[in-house]
Amino acid sequence: MRGDEESSPTRGRPHSCRIPGSGRGRVLRQTAAATGPDPEPRTPGLCEECTALGEQNWAHLRICLTCGHVGCCDSSPHRHATAHFEETGHPVMRSHEPGEAWRWCYRHAEMG
Repeated sequence: MRGDEESSPTRGRPHSCRIPGSGRGRVLRQTAAATGPDPEPRTPGLCEECTALGEQNWAHLRICLTCGHVGCCDSSPHRHATAHFEETGHPVMRSHEPGEAWRWCYRHAEMG
């Protein structure tokens, strides 16, 4: 198995943010189609960790496309979306803001 293709025990969704043989740069939207619908957000409209802390001072929210974790962005004080990637290895998230559908791969530092 290549380094950019790991199996995920979570919901049967792959950790891979690339489709084998797809090359760099054109992969995140293809991966979304290949892996099925996005997971349901675990805490819709709320950063999971900030809410547990009793805070609501985040800038923007991101959803993990492996497990549905919702965390605050890197412009927020706690940066919980990035912390989730660092703790779990789940590489692809997308904006959880109304009207936004872009994705980000932490592993490859690519937007799609």
